[in-house]
Parts: sequence; structure tokens; C-alpha cells
Amino acid sequence: MSELPAGLYVTATPIGHARDISLRALDVLRACDAILAEDTRVTARLLAIYGIEKPLWPYNDHNGARERPKVLARLRDGARLALVSDAGTPLVSDPGFKLVRDALAAEVTVEAIPGASALLAALTLSGLPSDRFLFAGFLAPRSAERRSQLDALRPVAATLIFFEAPQRLADCLGDMAAILGARPAMVGRELTKLHQELRRGTLCELAAAYQGVVPKGEVTLVVGAPLVEGPDWSRADALLSKALAFMPVRAAVDLIAEALSLPRQPTYARALALKSDAAEGAR
Repeated sequence: MSELPAGLYVTATPIGHARDISLRALDVLRACDAILAEDTRVTARLLAIYGIEKPLWPYNDHNGARERPKVLARLRDGARLALVSDAGTPLVSDPGFKLVRDALAAEVTVEAIPGASALLAALTLSGLPSDRFLFAGFLAPRSAERRSQLDALRPVAATLIFFEAPQRLADCLGDMAAILGARPAMVGRELTKLHQELRRGTLCELAAAYQGVVPKGEVTLVVGAPLVEGPDWSRADALLSKALAFMPVRAAVDLIAEALSLPRQPTYARALALKSDAAEGAR
């Protein structure tokens, strides 16, 4: 490749299968001056597979505040640095966004080197609608706070995606079933790896399946949007019949449609049909 310009390169790495790395990412890792890694041991194993030897500098939640000024100083001096997470795309549930934010504020060039992402892989495999989705990251570890977070997400009309620790999976699914109801969902474990597991079902079924089970590896949860229930026309018909006995059709429709939050046109059609049936019965 041509000479790598100075700047920060946010570089996606595989989420499991080592070959799921882009040619461009390999070019950057070979040409950069150093690599900022969430865990240097994890990144060292990936580099060894591809015969890459570069200085590895730890950058994570624990040392980020201390290391950021040093990293920014090197970037301002013209360094070419790659930022990687343990797996997948940096900045997704990791501390990289603070570095990118500060680098942009310092007018340092930031480039994205896209690639693998657990949340997109899980969404693709779930079979759930992908035209609108929300990534909610990790939920709180305690049930009360987790249920409060789920309650806030309950009305969101989109597929929901979460990361979860395997030891909390059963409890999390139980809380999801209690708060979100019997929505379709998928548990994705060890995505792209040799022992990948995909289990689909309703939240209630999945909660039962993982009760007392602590799976191994990384877990991604995909949950369907709120279930859309049709209008309760049997109740509407009963109320319309009573209202039509002493009210004009238009007034009865206005009253019942507003009371039950029903669409007016089909409510009006049902009212006409009920009035016609009543007239036939009276003959």
C-alpha cells in the first residue's frame, strides 16, 4: 500500500473467525507506528497469526483517562496509530469514543477501517426485522435496575440488540420475558466461532431454556419489536350495538372509536353492518 498518512485509524478486528479481517485492516496494522489495544494479549495473538510485529500500547477503561493525553500528543506530532478492541468494531461498548472525540477536537485525522461487528452479525442471523433497530449495549447487572431499563425500552418500535454476560443470561432473559412479554428473540453465542450457537424462540421460551444454564463465551441478544395487536372488534361491536339503540350512526361511531382508539373508517363500516342486521332482524 502507499505510505500511511498520520492519524488515528479505528480498525475493526474479527469477532471470532480470524479470517474475518479486511485486507485494508491488515495494511493499516502493518504500516502504523503502534497499535492501541483494549487487551494487548488478545491483539498479540491476532497479530501473530498474520506475522505482524508492532508496538502494542494498552488503552482501555482502566487507563484511558491517563493515557489519552499521551496518545493525543503523539498524534499531534504526526504518529500513525491504530485503535483496536478485543473483537469487532472499536467504540461499540468500549472506551474508544472518548479518544476519537478528543482527537477530532484536536483536529487530528481519524479514519474508520470497517469490518466485523457482533451486533450486525446477530441481527443478520436473527430473522427479525432489520430495517429499524436499536443497540442498547449491556443492561444493568441488578434485576431492579435492569427491569427499569427494559421498561423504558418497551415502547421502542424497533428490533433491540443487547450484549450480555453469560453468567447473567438466564436472569436477564427472565426479566425480559416479564417486562417485554412473549416477543420473538434470538440468543447468539460465540458468533462466527467453531462452537457458534443460535437459539430462537419467544423470550419466555428462551428464559426457560437457559434457566440454571451458564453458557460459555460472548452472548448477543436480539429481541423483536413490540407485538402489534389487532383491535378488539368483538368489544367494539358490543358497544356499538348498545350505542346504536339510542344514537345516530355517526355519533355512535365517534363515541366508540374515540373510547377504544379505533380507526374511524372500519368502525363506521361495522356500525352500518350492525344497523343493517338489526333492521333485518326487526322485520
